[in-house]
Amino acid sequence: MNKTIKKHFPLKRFGQNFLINQNLIKKIIKFIDPQLQQTLIEIGPGLGALTKPVCNIIDELIVVEIDSNLLNFLKKCSFYSKLIVFCQDALIFDYYNVFYENNRLIRIFGNLPYNVATSLLLCLFEKNKIIQDMNFMLQKEVAERLVASPGSKSYGRLSIIAQYYCNIKIIFNVSSKNFRPIPKVDSTFVNLIPYKKSPYFTHDVKILSYITNLAFQKRRKMLRHSLGEIFSEKIFLRLNINPKLRAENLSILQYCELSNYIIENNIFKK
Repeated sequence: MNKTIKKHFPLKRFGQNFLINQNLIKKIIKFIDPQLQQTLIEIGPGLGALTKPVCNIIDELIVVEIDSNLLNFLKKCSFYSKLIVFCQDALIFDYYNVFYENNRLIRIFGNLPYNVATSLLLCLFEKNKIIQDMNFMLQKEVAERLVASPGSKSYGRLSIIAQYYCNIKIIFNVSSKNFRPIPKVDSTFVNLIPYKKSPYFTHDVKILSYITNLAFQKRRKMLRHSLGEIFSEKIFLRLNINPKLRAENLSILQYCELSNYIIENNIFKK
């Protein structure tokens, strides 16, 4: 694999860091446990570290890769005939079309580039109804934000939206030395399973997303200031929320209550 990496110049703009530890690769494949008749999509197959062992198990794998040079490399691989290849940005890929064509929930996995991981996760959460599970290698900091609890430094908008949509588990951490080129940060392998029915309720997730974005843009300010244009202190108190708290102090349930208050009282229409 190291010789292969030398033949491909990693592109910084695509955040390319290739996994090289074979024991870790086996561990990841064992956890994903790909099965025949399942619809699997790999985001960013790269040099095929995960692609090849998955293709040894199943007959068809969909891969989404933005770098045409890497796709040209994959064309020379023995498992290429098993691939359905899309040279596209995973952020705009049509996951719904794959779902409707196969009439089954899709499973998504990959070693996600650090520079697009958060945007891609938020994109995929909106498609949770057609996804069975997601298994990703992420920057450790992003993984910590996904599972963070109220009151912690890592807790933020991503934590709230992710936990609204999915049950999330940290599977294991991975040192940076297991990648080439070696990144400056460690990684974490994470499992996300979309809820069939979320434990939280909001009338409109877009409003929840709007409120959390507004609150965490000014996370050091008290809620009466960061969300003061929408909610008066009187409304905060009516909802049993202390207006002197900061964004990271509120639970997901409380953010849902704020979101529902906006909708139920037509605040944006006044």
